[in-house]
Amino acid sequence: MARSLAELRTAIDAVDQELLALLNRRAELAHEVGEVKKIDGSPVFRPEREAQVIAGLQQANPGPLKPEGIAHVWREIMSACRALEARLRVAYLGPAGTFSEQAALQFFGASIERVPCASIDEVFQATAAGRADYGVAPMENSTEGVVSRSLDLLLTSPLHVVGETSLLVRHNLLRSTPSLEGITAVYAHPQALAQCQQWLNTHLPNAERHAASSNAEGARLATTNPAWAGIASERAASEFGLHVVAPAIQDEAGNRTRFAVLCLPSTLAMPAPSAPQGGRDCVSLVLSVPNRPGAVHDLLTPLKKHGVSMTRFESRPARSGSPVSAWEYHFYIDLQGHPSEPHVAAALRELQSLCAFYKVLGAYPVSE
Repeated sequence: MARSLAELRTAIDAVDQELLALLNRRAELAHEVGEVKKIDGSPVFRPEREAQVIAGLQQANPGPLKPEGIAHVWREIMSACRALEARLRVAYLGPAGTFSEQAALQFFGASIERVPCASIDEVFQATAAGRADYGVAPMENSTEGVVSRSLDLLLTSPLHVVGETSLLVRHNLLRSTPSLEGITAVYAHPQALAQCQQWLNTHLPNAERHAASSNAEGARLATTNPAWAGIASERAASEFGLHVVAPAIQDEAGNRTRFAVLCLPSTLAMPAPSAPQGGRDCVSLVLSVPNRPGAVHDLLTPLKKHGVSMTRFESRPARSGSPVSAWEYHFYIDLQGHPSEPHVAAALRELQSLCAFYKVLGAYPVSE
């Protein structure tokens, strides 16, 4: 006979008490781990270890919880336990309500000290100067391509990439009044304006489009004039008390942005491979080659020879300032694997021998 609603709620309450006891037991163990780390000088945050834990739980999960649900729940559990050792300071493009903040919370969990920054440059500066332990910066959008400023900063920054996270980006038109009528200007980050241009052309062809330092700043500006609107997240709408007058206005339904997690090598060295525990790893490089016929083609030879897959290839002007090298380029490359794997290490050695400039930007677990 089916149980009543009251009986089911009683059963759930009992399970919640069991979960609470187990979570506190886990927290006690995590605290012991923290004490051991203090003695041997190990870092508080280990992204490859957390990736291994989540991957292992997802593989062992019999359901009905979905794999993505497992990831979200355990990310917060690990974040809360990690905060018992130290609350990580994480810099991101602010203010509150940006997709960058959402990406930071998705990667680290909510138990962090938030360090909102006014620009991507400031995210790099705050992390390099030690005002933040880690920085989160947008790298690539599935609709508009790479975030050029982030790539340019990686070239000269002392920071390296230790993780990544991918965020499904849903843009919403926000306004102080619940109507599309009478909008004269739309404010948003340039990437967001570009990702919504078809919708704007169709529904607000006469409204001016203005670039803001972030989508959350665009939402803030929308609060200052009833004829202005911003493009931002639902979180930003709640943060600034705005109406969502048009939801999901991005031109591509599967619009995603990939964010890099950055830090100084002294904060966290290159993460160990996560692949042996069911994860996947990536090596990010930036390089240039001598300006001669076939030089770029030759870069592919070591990869093919040692069986290493290339998952991304982007070019950026070298910006050396010299008229002679005005048309020379840096190439940003992502490779599948980890430098500790023999075939990857062999490919990297041969690749470096072909380059005029070569820099490993980081090796890290790949975001699902």
